[in-house]
Amino acid sequence: MENDIRETVIIGTGPAGLTAAIYASRANLAPLVIEGEQPGGQLMITSEIENYPGFPEGINGPEMMGRFRRQAERFGTEFVQGSVHEVDLSRSPFCIYLGEGREILTKTLIIATGANAKWLGLPSEEKYRGRGVSACATCDGFFFRDSRVFVIGGGDTAMEEAFFLTRFASHVTVVHRREEFRASRIMSLRVEKNPKISLELNQVVDEILGDGRQVTGIRLRNAATGELNEHSCDGVFIAIGHAPNSKVFEEQLDIDEYGYIVTGKSSTETSVQGVFACGDVQDYTYRQAITAAGSGCMAALDAERYLESIR
Repeated sequence: MENDIRETVIIGTGPAGLTAAIYASRANLAPLVIEGEQPGGQLMITSEIENYPGFPEGINGPEMMGRFRRQAERFGTEFVQGSVHEVDLSRSPFCIYLGEGREILTKTLIIATGANAKWLGLPSEEKYRGRGVSACATCDGFFFRDSRVFVIGGGDTAMEEAFFLTRFASHVTVVHRREEFRASRIMSLRVEKNPKISLELNQVVDEILGDGRQVTGIRLRNAATGELNEHSCDGVFIAIGHAPNSKVFEEQLDIDEYGYIVTGKSSTETSVQGVFACGDVQDYTYRQAITAAGSGCMAALDAERYLESIR
């Protein structure tokens, strides 16, 4: 494998990477997919997906990713385990270093390394993840119809999540560790004026409470006085941002101030010809499985066209 020059290599096995693999393999590009540290991406920790077309009864994340993978394998996609330690995009073919002396050469590279939601770091948060704790209101808001939920964060993401959740929840409480939000004024006002939203300012999450099966409440600590208060609720949404998995590409590609790989308008092209990025590593707006899959399709088509242009 290390001695071959591949037509295309895909880094990542979430919806974006596996969709890119399906399209690239059907185009006879014989793609090699590097699985990374979390094969399947964030959907592997998602218990139920009800907003992906084609699954009217819903499907859990691991099953969906298993189907994506089998479809890619059906058309000849090759998979290799390992994490990318370094890349050299200054030469052609590009070189990808997997550690232990393993190197892969490729004419084109599709980056689909995704992004990880930032978490508070509480053991209870991890314990109840998928059982009342979520980092995506668009994904999971439907499950909290007529429920009381808390949103943690003070930026535009938190405001958007809170406002969206009012469509389902009976009441939404926004918790922020400071006196003022970091969000834009227009977003803050929209939340402050909504009768279904209340605010808990100068508060931090001390603990997420549950009965062993699901979330039943939250304990807040006053950031100034240390006073503790418990509140009953059915869900806690963590909205303190996402961290794109782009660090290994920082010195070689254009990356914005938030860590997202910059791509061309209506394209997955990066600042290096022959390198394409798709999914959450370059999408700071939508971050949905279906939009990631769509951009994976785009990346494979862009890579195919690029290869045709250099032959």
